[in-house]
Amino acid sequence: MSDKEPTTTIDAGDGQQPETLKRVMGPKLLLLFIVGDILGTGVYALTGKVAGQVGGAGWAPVILAFLIALITAFSYMELVTKYPQAAGAALYTHKAFGVHFVTFLVAFAVLSSGITSASTASNVFAANLVAGFGWDISGTGVMWIALAFLTLIALINLRGVGESVWFNVVLTLIELSGLLLVIVVGFFALGSGDADFSRVMIFETEGDKSVFLAVTGATALAFFSMVGFEDSVNMVEETKDPSVFPKIMLSGLTITGIIYVLVSLVTVAAVPIGVLTESETPLLEVVREGAPGLPIDTIFPFMTMFAVANSALINMLMASRLLYGMAKQDVLPPVFAKVLAGRRSPWVSILFTTLIAFALIFVVSTVFPETVTASLGGTTSLLLLAVFAVVNVAVLLLRKDKSGNPDHFKAPTVLPWIGVITCVFLVGPWARLDELIQYQIAAALVGIGVVLWIITWFWNRSTKGTSTRFRNPEELT
Repeated sequence: MSDKEPTTTIDAGDGQQPETLKRVMGPKLLLLFIVGDILGTGVYALTGKVAGQVGGAGWAPVILAFLIALITAFSYMELVTKYPQAAGAALYTHKAFGVHFVTFLVAFAVLSSGITSASTASNVFAANLVAGFGWDISGTGVMWIALAFLTLIALINLRGVGESVWFNVVLTLIELSGLLLVIVVGFFALGSGDADFSRVMIFETEGDKSVFLAVTGATALAFFSMVGFEDSVNMVEETKDPSVFPKIMLSGLTITGIIYVLVSLVTVAAVPIGVLTESETPLLEVVREGAPGLPIDTIFPFMTMFAVANSALINMLMASRLLYGMAKQDVLPPVFAKVLAGRRSPWVSILFTTLIAFALIFVVSTVFPETVTASLGGTTSLLLLAVFAVVNVAVLLLRKDKSGNPDHFKAPTVLPWIGVITCVFLVGPWARLDELIQYQIAAALVGIGVVLWIITWFWNRSTKGTSTRFRNPEELT
């Protein structure tokens, strides 16, 4: 088998020839998948929070976040074409550093980002459900709805979820429709004189914070809207021609970047900044302001719920399967590898990740009720920015490795360096809008993983005489 057509084998379990993943995705389907992976909770939930940090110029952090994501995407494009296997950051880290604990930290950070992302989506789902039905509920009531929604997600995962690319396409079209609706309504408001476009050029910061630090913090938060492109590398083995990945990934990022900038522009033009900052449903405020005589505002919350529900389901699915994969690798306690007899779903991993998500929503909603979405979304960005910094370093280290596909895409050398610097910079405390809470959440999540790693290390040493080591990182996902 040539380097250009690598595959992951699936043990048939009956002595027959192992099968390979079916290559079903052409360029158009792959493009829709990538766009759908990027679109989601961030833009629906955090547009107002970003604008609240910098005023009407909320588009500036969005553009900066897009550029940083684009730079890191070049690193992923090089690695996915060089090692076209569905394992992502953990595989690249393992090949570059060869240190099992570092590989574990990266894998668990990705897992944790899935939990925080799903928790954010659940909170947004609850807020839009309340808005859609016009219920007079806030605070604790919204939290309980979010927890109930997470319970539903867990039940779906326990039953077993067969991922469908075409189903993802349908959800992508719904997400796109919601954002395009916001853009159309916003421009309609501008045309009718009900919006003030001059606001988009006004920088306003809170207190005595400098414009630089305000933009930095807003960019780190806006970055949550850009994540998702890194997950698409897991579809490489089901792509008809993996060599098209760079062009399609660039196209997908560009499309979503343009949509996000347009949404940011019409949002601050149509709705006063103060209203956006305080609202848990900022895009709904645009629809209400821009089309007050139409029943669009009664439909839009449910479109938003559809979009973020998909994000929550996919992220909890990813988190539980990654936990299950690490247990199968003997780097986490084997109990997480237990599956239901009939459904074959990893029930212990699903319950464990769901309980962590419960704890996140409960604690943050109780202690920081006014910043639930921003704190959880910002933690997702924090975790993934740290992972992206490692991936950018891995690109540079793996330039010496000749074992991969020799005809792979190669990013300009300066870009990974810029990627390392910008990602590390945005991980710093100057880029955190709510001081220590995001670090505390991230540290608690990764700390849970480290404790489990240590327990497994001692267990392996006492029962098998071996240390905790990844046998085959390619099988994590």
